[in-house]
Amino acid sequence: MAQYVYEFAEGSRDMADLLGGKGANLAEMTRMGLPVPPGFTVTAEACRAFLATGAEPDGLADEIALRLGALERSAGRRLGQPDDPLLLSVRSGARFSMPGMMETILDIGLSDDSVRGLAKASGSERFAWDSYRRLVQMFGSTVMGVDPALFEAALARLKESLHCTDDLRLETPDLARLVDTYKNLIAAETGEDFPQDPTEQLHRSIRAVFESWNGQRARLYRQREHIPDTLGTAVNVQRMVFGNLGRDSGSGVAFTRDPATGRRGPYGDYLPNAQGEDVVAGIRNTVPLADLERIDPASYAQLSEHLRALETHYRDLCDIEFTIERGTLWMLQTRVGKRTAEAAFAIAADLAEEGLITQDEALARVSGDDAVRLMFPRFDTAAVGDPLAHGIPASPGAAVGAAVFDCAEAVRRAAAGEKVVLVRQETTPDDLPGMVAAQAVLTSRGGKTSHAAVVARGMGKVCVCGAEDLVMNPAGRHCTTAGGSTIEEGTVISVDGSTGTVYAGAAPLVDSVVMKYFETGERPDGLVDAVARTLDRADGVRRLGVRANADTPEDAARARRFGAEGIGLCRTEHMFLGDRRKLVEAMILAHTDSARVQALDALLPLQRQDFVGILEAMDGLPVTIRLLDPPLHEFLPDRTALSVRIAAAEARGNPPSAHDAELLEAVNRMHEENPMLGLRGVRLGLLAPGLTAMQVRALAEAVVERKRAGGDPRAEIMVPLIDTVEELRLVREEVEETLAAVFEASGVAVHCPVGTMIELPRAALTAGQIAQEAEFFSFGTNDLTQTTWGFSRDDVEAAFFSAYLDKGIFKVSPFETIDPEGVGRLVRIAVAEGRAARPDLKIGVCGEHGGDPASVHFFHAAGLDYVSCSPFRVPVARLEAGRAALTGTETSDSR
Repeated sequence: MAQYVYEFAEGSRDMADLLGGKGANLAEMTRMGLPVPPGFTVTAEACRAFLATGAEPDGLADEIALRLGALERSAGRRLGQPDDPLLLSVRSGARFSMPGMMETILDIGLSDDSVRGLAKASGSERFAWDSYRRLVQMFGSTVMGVDPALFEAALARLKESLHCTDDLRLETPDLARLVDTYKNLIAAETGEDFPQDPTEQLHRSIRAVFESWNGQRARLYRQREHIPDTLGTAVNVQRMVFGNLGRDSGSGVAFTRDPATGRRGPYGDYLPNAQGEDVVAGIRNTVPLADLERIDPASYAQLSEHLRALETHYRDLCDIEFTIERGTLWMLQTRVGKRTAEAAFAIAADLAEEGLITQDEALARVSGDDAVRLMFPRFDTAAVGDPLAHGIPASPGAAVGAAVFDCAEAVRRAAAGEKVVLVRQETTPDDLPGMVAAQAVLTSRGGKTSHAAVVARGMGKVCVCGAEDLVMNPAGRHCTTAGGSTIEEGTVISVDGSTGTVYAGAAPLVDSVVMKYFETGERPDGLVDAVARTLDRADGVRRLGVRANADTPEDAARARRFGAEGIGLCRTEHMFLGDRRKLVEAMILAHTDSARVQALDALLPLQRQDFVGILEAMDGLPVTIRLLDPPLHEFLPDRTALSVRIAAAEARGNPPSAHDAELLEAVNRMHEENPMLGLRGVRLGLLAPGLTAMQVRALAEAVVERKRAGGDPRAEIMVPLIDTVEELRLVREEVEETLAAVFEASGVAVHCPVGTMIELPRAALTAGQIAQEAEFFSFGTNDLTQTTWGFSRDDVEAAFFSAYLDKGIFKVSPFETIDPEGVGRLVRIAVAEGRAARPDLKIGVCGEHGGDPASVHFFHAAGLDYVSCSPFRVPVARLEAGRAALTGTETSDSR
């Protein structure tokens, strides 16, 4: 029979799958001998069984009773006994950290009888009634389903009647009256009384935490963080310790290093005379952790010792919750802390330098997503006026948006395409949809460990907390600043999460120092050096090459500065835009061979010079040129706009121009119901006389020019949209004939390997045949995803992808991260069959997946030789290719 309950002393951090992250770490701290209030963990397996059946699994109640009995004996008190009662906390603890997304209930065991016993034992009536009102409020909302706003409104009315703004000013009679108000509210809303039986409180609380796994905010968080829905949550039952017993008590959150910057040394928030939930919720503004050294030197020294021990033990940034109960320090939780991208690189580099981790472990501790965030611009503070407000810089970056004062409005405006900043007194877990929708979060309360800060950092959102000079009026949908300015809803503001500053209007932006490094190669100490060292290590261990998708000399040069080892996709159709569109029109409208040749001859020198510039920028590195891919009608005017123009001319009594009439005839002739599955790619090259030869000649002559200039051009020719080996064989013949003609005319030998894009399911399934004619493959995963799924990307993403994500059909868009079971299986088949037919076959990918972190891991495992992505994603691909080589896994998980 399965064991569903473990005492802390029975577990370890290696049991996180069973005990959840919090339970496993409580067990680990207990094993380390740290002062952890005793307790036990109900496993995630019990939660999964409960969610599957709606009932506690057999034997769970007996196991809880057994562990509770042991806890009572060690404490010398019983749960809820009338005199000096044992009180418990019940907290969620999933495998992966989900801060604030599930439920917590504190002070379990209090009742109308035991509250008096607690008052007598503690010597503080106020403390006892404050704890009781917290229990009734938490239990009423979390377990019994009462709207939390009703409790908040009752508390606000009481404080207003007493003319006070601080909960600490409520006296014992006030709190006792509030408890009665809360109990009456519960009875009115639910039809049942608040339970006085402490055992009933405990079991219902555990079930409520189980059920919160499927709550809306928890599901949304898991969806965003790609956490599986099947894991369930463990539940931790722990003896209560109290930070709200007076001036010699308090609660806090500490980090072994600054989670925003990575700077060494203890960092965090402390709140005297408060329970831990007050710190996280931002109910009152905290003081810096450093102030604890003055407030309680002995506890600060002990806490600092424990922080050092935990960081050394875990070999990473640790996030700790603690409580001081009348001068006694208790460690309530630890976990590997969430951090900003800047801190991730700085901490990994520092820990490696200190010898706590290896260089390879340092590389594994950062991600491509972190690298992207560091490339975001910052505000140009020299170009803005005085700030509107200052707060605590909780999550770095720069964001601009319209101020909104509630979650629903943030979601509504963001869905309409507007950028917004969510402005709140403090956030709660229920604000998660608004935080996801917003560009930034701004609060007037809380610190770097408040809910807003922790969640924003985890999501990579800009966040400023504790901007005390902002006076919030959410009902009036505005706030006022210390200077008397009013920020109305819809007012555009700029939020700097790196400095904690808020500006009016849209502040101008400047590039990040990391972006400057990629552009210039300058490598100063600090963050840039940490990023550079990490990328150097990734380059040293990765097997996958990294190329760029680039269509101009400027993009090619930038890609090379960013570390690209060639171009994996140069789209020649981009060279036909702008003023050259008229030449393409002439080619399309040509009625004779001579007219067509004349148009192609006009295009050839222009395209040749484009190729010369790109080959020069990538001298000595491979450049893969894709022959023209899109259907020709894309180079003609829009059919509807052209028809309207002609109709308007006729309505005015003017005949349409001969050119417009000719264009409309061509557009109608070429019109296709589904042009992406029509006359394009290789089909166009085979059926449009001279088009392929013109492009190949332009490339070959560019190679000749570069060779004569002393360069080392390494051009490759890629044929798009191949379905059959016969198509590729015909194109190869034309390519080889054209290359031979250029050799004969120039006397310079030109060898351009010929390969193909694998972007259709049939091509993937017949890769063994196609490899007989192809010297390389490059997976065009954008089209391969479309044709495998039967999706038109341009249509379906806006139409129903959000619904598919909400329903769990997708965990992530298949256009964002490769679908390993469908599209990925086709990739694996094509790799295996292609290499079986041609062992030296070079294989890469040039779709957008080439710059996606998780997809890079898949391509490494699938045996590809390189990935190709946009120039700005090259550092991401380099980093993830290195991480993939270390882990050998198909997925990237930086949680």
